[in-house]
Amino acid sequence: MDTNLRSGCQASPCDAVSGKLTDAQWFAAQMRDCPTRTVIEVLSSKWVLYVLGALQRSDRPMRFNELRRLLDGITQKTLTQTLRALERDGLVNRAVYPTVPPRVEYKLTELGTDIAKLTNAVADWSYLHTEKILAARELFDAREEFPQPVSS
Repeated sequence: MDTNLRSGCQASPCDAVSGKLTDAQWFAAQMRDCPTRTVIEVLSSKWVLYVLGALQRSDRPMRFNELRRLLDGITQKTLTQTLRALERDGLVNRAVYPTVPPRVEYKLTELGTDIAKLTNAVADWSYLHTEKILAARELFDAREEFPQPVSS
């Protein structure tokens, strides 16, 4: 791999004016050894999106069981893994208070608040377009025949 691409992926600043990746940085980010892929892997989890959304919409830190009750269908194991991944990436702060039993609260960090804006935009878009997506799925599933690949 070209070392310029790898360094472009890892450390080069974005375009100072737009705050967006340059073409070279975008292409570098597609390489399998680019560290941005690990960030995308975490953010692509549906439960990460839900946890970030819940924490962002709360006006105070949330306890584990509050999150578990709010996020219908999440298991204790999945919530634990999700919160650990978010804490590891600096998106969530975990505070443990010396009480019996110990009280643990979670809140977004500044970085977490920043990414939660994006994930909430995805959630909002999903909510607004669910009917269109479901209709498209029905049309797709109702097809009797799928188009054949174009041969050259």
